[in-house]
Amino acid sequence: MPYQLSFQRELHLPIQIPAPRTMRSWLYRLAVVLALAPSGNLSAQPADPTGEWLVADRIARIRIANCGGSLWGVVSWEAQPGVDEKNPDPDLRSRPTLGMPVLLDMTQSKSNQWEGKIYNAKDGHTYSARIMLSNPRTLRVEGCFLGFLCGGENWTRVESNTVGRSATGSRNADPVGDVCSKVSGLAGSSHERRLK
Repeated sequence: MPYQLSFQRELHLPIQIPAPRTMRSWLYRLAVVLALAPSGNLSAQPADPTGEWLVADRIARIRIANCGGSLWGVVSWEAQPGVDEKNPDPDLRSRPTLGMPVLLDMTQSKSNQWEGKIYNAKDGHTYSARIMLSNPRTLRVEGCFLGFLCGGENWTRVESNTVGRSATGSRNADPVGDVCSKVSGLAGSSHERRLK
């Protein structure tokens, strides 16, 4: 027979507490159910910004890869082919922007946050930057000049079945290849002078 606590009778609450031997049985059943329950939603999946991302103005995609513990991103697709004409180094102003590193040596600074540098081919400058996953499909990219003049935008994850397709949707060869081979030996280097 279940117990009823004295305060329950006075308050007229319908809550009943099982007797001690039934409580052990009840706790055992609860432990078994919890042990057998799927753990998919119980544990958080680690944030992973690697993959293909469409920039906010939809004119380019950036492929991000983990290269030796740092994240690097290169231009993997562009709506219109371009060259790095604003680069401060005159020798690099004719290099194609396709395959060019733009996210540079991003290291994890917090859970779901990476800090490093970002190169902006529109003005030829490299900025302090950080990236964070807002959700599995949205990457927040922020860059700062002088440490306090900051701006940012959201990039959208590109589904894997569209990677390697041209703007018209036809399948083409991967013009970028392996991100890490494009950036090997570049950690800590100046983007304007050493990334060719």
